[in-house]
Amino acid sequence: MNSCKISSETLNFFNLMNRYGEKRVSFLFIIDFELKSPLIFELPVRNAHKIITNITADSCSLYSRAPYNPYNKYAVHKKVWKDGYMKKFPINFETYNKSFQFVADNQKNGNSYLLNLTFKTPIEIYNFSLEEIFYLSCAKYKLYFKKDDYEFVVFSPESFINIDENNRIFTYPVKGTINAGLKNAEKILMDDDKELAEHITVVDLLRNDLNIISSDVKVNKFRYTEKINTDLGPLFQTVSEIEGKLKANYINKFGDIFLSLLPAGSVSGAPKDQTLEIIKKAELEPRGYYTGVFGYYDGIKNCLKSSVMIRFIENINNKLYYRSGGGITVYSTAIKEYNEMIRKIYVPVYRNS
Repeated sequence: MNSCKISSETLNFFNLMNRYGEKRVSFLFIIDFELKSPLIFELPVRNAHKIITNITADSCSLYSRAPYNPYNKYAVHKKVWKDGYMKKFPINFETYNKSFQFVADNQKNGNSYLLNLTFKTPIEIYNFSLEEIFYLSCAKYKLYFKKDDYEFVVFSPESFINIDENNRIFTYPVKGTINAGLKNAEKILMDDDKELAEHITVVDLLRNDLNIISSDVKVNKFRYTEKINTDLGPLFQTVSEIEGKLKANYINKFGDIFLSLLPAGSVSGAPKDQTLEIIKKAELEPRGYYTGVFGYYDGIKNCLKSSVMIRFIENINNKLYYRSGGGITVYSTAIKEYNEMIRKIYVPVYRNS
């Protein structure tokens, strides 16, 4: 990301990340896709925002609550999510197709090889608040945020960058999903040429991104599957693991690292700068915190975990919206991508019978 394109307030945010790291101060951060409204909180959080987060990836974990949570989380888990508790009202195919064709034309002209096209879907949820969905959801990364009349919940299966105490940085791009209930679903997903091309492109993009801020970059695992349980049944997704080595003074440069890598390649596209310009014209409105990143730094353990904020529900003026989308390549077809966008509107709550 070109730092000349962002405001002095946002640059101050990334400088504060640098200072917190240098002083080994633990902090939580939430960064929006457009880099206009990033937030940082020294841990434990002491302010008027309401933030509940759970990060369970690997050995570096966090459970933070601020201020005190009024719900009894054990009582919440006694509630049962049932079919019909969420209704979707997606944009019509004609509207989607207009944006899709704009993207496709740009890809035919060589302006982008991969673009993540997203939309906002109005939804209705019955019998559950967004905070209760936070507690019920099963995900590697969860976040509930509320300030004034705006709130959102994230239950993301996708890591962004994770940094361990040995100066190693990892990223885990996710591209490709399928209904795990289909016969031979895993094989169908792995044999799909479009999904393979999309995954190769995003792995190459993230590998190049890590080369900006680290050395000895390598792909440890390429395109393996993970299973996600949802209220609509299980899904398979394909993931890769990429690793690099940071310099010894990297804790003084957390802000610089994130400024160099954002927005996340898996939810923008390649080449990144050109693709971001196409996204601005193709999508109907800014993304805000959706497809941004959140995470935390543990100053005691000296490790950092972060996630891409996908699987995202927001409450704007008492109206709920689910943000979703998918990667577009020259192999994509509009109706399949439209249906995938709708299929990704779920909550990761196990189906109860």
